[in-house]
Amino acid sequence: MAVETKLHLIGNAHLDPVWLWRWQEGYAEIKATFRSALDRLKEYPDFVFTCACAAYYKWVEENAPEMFAEIKQRVAEGRWVITGGWWIQPDCNLPSGESFARHSLYGQRYFMKKFQVMARVGYNVDSFGHHGMMPQLLKQSGMDYYVFMRPGAHEKTLPHDLFWWESEDGSRVMTFRLADSYGNWASNGMEAKIMSHRAMAVASGHAFMSFYGVGNHGGGPTIQNIKLIRELGQRPDMDGIQFSSPNQYFSEMRKMAPDIPVVKDEMQMHAVGCYSTHSESKAANRRVEHQMLTAEKWSSLANLMRGLPYPVEALNRAWENVMFNHFHDIMGGCSIKEAFDDVRDFYGEAFSIGAKAINAALQKLSWSIHTMKPGVTSLSKEKDWQLWEQDDLGSPLVVFNPLSWEVEAPIEINKKLAGVTDAAGRPLPIQTIRASRTNTSDKWDTLIKGRIPAFGYQVFWVYRDKTFDAEQSTAAVRAEGCLLENSKLCVELDPATGYIRRMIDKLNGGHNVLLGDGAVPIVIDENHSDTWGHGLTQYRDELGRFGNAEMKVLETGPLRATIRVTSYYGTSVLRQDISLFNDSSDVHVKVRLDWREQHKMLKLAFPVNVEQSLAVFEIPYGFIERPANGNEVPGQMWVNLSGSKPGTTDSVGPSTFGLSLINDAKYGYDVLDNELRMTMVRSPIYADHFGERDEQVEFMDQGVQEFVYLLSPHIGSWQNSGVVRKAYELHNLLHQVWETYHEGDLPQISEGIVISSDNVIAVAFKPAEDGNGWILRCQELYGREAKTEISLAALKRNWQSTFGKCEIKTFFIPSIPHNPIMEVNFLEM
Repeated sequence: MAVETKLHLIGNAHLDPVWLWRWQEGYAEIKATFRSALDRLKEYPDFVFTCACAAYYKWVEENAPEMFAEIKQRVAEGRWVITGGWWIQPDCNLPSGESFARHSLYGQRYFMKKFQVMARVGYNVDSFGHHGMMPQLLKQSGMDYYVFMRPGAHEKTLPHDLFWWESEDGSRVMTFRLADSYGNWASNGMEAKIMSHRAMAVASGHAFMSFYGVGNHGGGPTIQNIKLIRELGQRPDMDGIQFSSPNQYFSEMRKMAPDIPVVKDEMQMHAVGCYSTHSESKAANRRVEHQMLTAEKWSSLANLMRGLPYPVEALNRAWENVMFNHFHDIMGGCSIKEAFDDVRDFYGEAFSIGAKAINAALQKLSWSIHTMKPGVTSLSKEKDWQLWEQDDLGSPLVVFNPLSWEVEAPIEINKKLAGVTDAAGRPLPIQTIRASRTNTSDKWDTLIKGRIPAFGYQVFWVYRDKTFDAEQSTAAVRAEGCLLENSKLCVELDPATGYIRRMIDKLNGGHNVLLGDGAVPIVIDENHSDTWGHGLTQYRDELGRFGNAEMKVLETGPLRATIRVTSYYGTSVLRQDISLFNDSSDVHVKVRLDWREQHKMLKLAFPVNVEQSLAVFEIPYGFIERPANGNEVPGQMWVNLSGSKPGTTDSVGPSTFGLSLINDAKYGYDVLDNELRMTMVRSPIYADHFGERDEQVEFMDQGVQEFVYLLSPHIGSWQNSGVVRKAYELHNLLHQVWETYHEGDLPQISEGIVISSDNVIAVAFKPAEDGNGWILRCQELYGREAKTEISLAALKRNWQSTFGKCEIKTFFIPSIPHNPIMEVNFLEM
């Protein structure tokens, strides 16, 4: 064996703060494991310990400060090595791209503040897959290396266990896949493991890593582990093994510069059932991720324009809750039932914090808008009501848009109105719709459609009795029997099954979007699956379908028409309110599912009328094309299936056609040939790995859940479909504030941001962590280079920037007006 080290022994403790136990027990085990590691460091001067997850260190800092002081000393010595610069070891498919940015921001800055070091190596050894944009996110987080275990060699073939991993934007990180486990549980198997890994190192011609230490419930390297390694190191046939760390390993590899392959792909698939287990926590995650970004945006604007204190401590606490719930055994839905009670509490606190921040900011802004009108002479609340009730001078309703582009969207106003105008006094079409309240005779609300400027607002004037001759859209919409129709789309439902029989795209020569029935609820047998879906790649064992449909026209009017379809399977009930808006080619569906099945899955299927199909899925801060082979795969807000229209051969030109499916709560999908399916629900047993299935077990997702999905047909490629903006609009509903009459220095309509390129959006706007400026994070959406101009009105700043394909850029805008704007990474460095 060569003189240089060939086998790096990595003493670590993979710690699950939640899994078959609740977080309080994980808290205790983390302290016990850290104490054990410190004792081993004291007993064995050559021993090195590696550990990730900033959240664990913060727990110890708060609860055992004397032990934390010891850890600081060992970190300074270089014998306690910090890896994985994230808040926790998250699931690496389901959190949003911006959530990964926050894991890095809060994790790495915590390590720097407390230990004066940052993680150089991404460490996520137990997650169930790793999305394809990970290299860019790691590089933006100050990490040039990555180590993972899943998928294993039996799940994904790689040309080598050490390779350059490249994402779509061209970022690369040196990556190592563990040959087997991140730890050891049987002491008599450790020697064989070390010998096996040493042989791999010899065969490859360069060093390997071998991880050891008791994991999951904690423990870390044991005295027996360390003694065995020392004994093996004395044997002449076992030269070249030593206590080490991932930092040391990758440093050696960088110097050696071995000839290793470049892999441009995602690291998938393991535990495919985890994309759809425990619907409640997944829906809550999607909702709170968007709410946190909205809270930051409006809090920042209110601070800039009105001096409202930014709620930094509260929002940081909320982000910590959200990031903790990203832990892979939580986000993957494979923990015990009691753990998800805690998950609900963590999300609940984050929701509450975000809602309070949004309300405070919007109320502060709206209170400063000039809402006085001719005929108003008093500012008293009594006079306000008089003007509303008697004089009918109108009441101001301020509607806010948190997104970085102008949004035209339906707005539901919780009063029955006779007329509405925009800020310029132009009358708007209105529609009376059913309210949710039933305890009064006034059970009606009002629907309008309004345009709200980018990251801005508009005041609408609403009238109880005054009517206007609003210009009606030529794109009328109607619901009649089993038919929904407007000028762009005709949707015909099957009266017996409730399925979509036809979806005719009028703008595309009457092309039928679907090849056969669509929105078909298919029940899948899952008795052969555990909670994780271990060993599976597909869910195809159909048991039956929802049917015996009942239909009812809920509403029809100038703006929206809705048919309610209720169908049944066993004791489960599926209700879908299928809506068309005027002047829209999107089908909007609000789902209420009362699910009572056990060891079953429900999928919603859409056969798309295309050939040479291409399936593209949103992944964190990017997208990926996958084969249409029927495998269960993860996706985020949207998936698109495109191809050539039947009878044509051009799959990229004018004959290209497709369908986007957007939803606000689900993450599991599959595409087989031209059929796109979304996984709506699974009902395995909590934390079941084919254990004792008796009458005491409890099944997941029993009862009622609600979510929304959109069907958006389009001509041309998916990049030209507007799918990403539509997805953000579905998740970021417009906010409303009822105002009174008052003086103010803000206008009744305002635009906050301008981005000149359609394929660049702003995702986050917040104060810089160092308090000396502002952070704007932007994303290129479609894999197309862009030169764009960006303008932020509140900061009176304008600048230009060039984006590479799929590039994420973070701009630091100094508080001092003439200081230059700089590009920084996720860490704001």
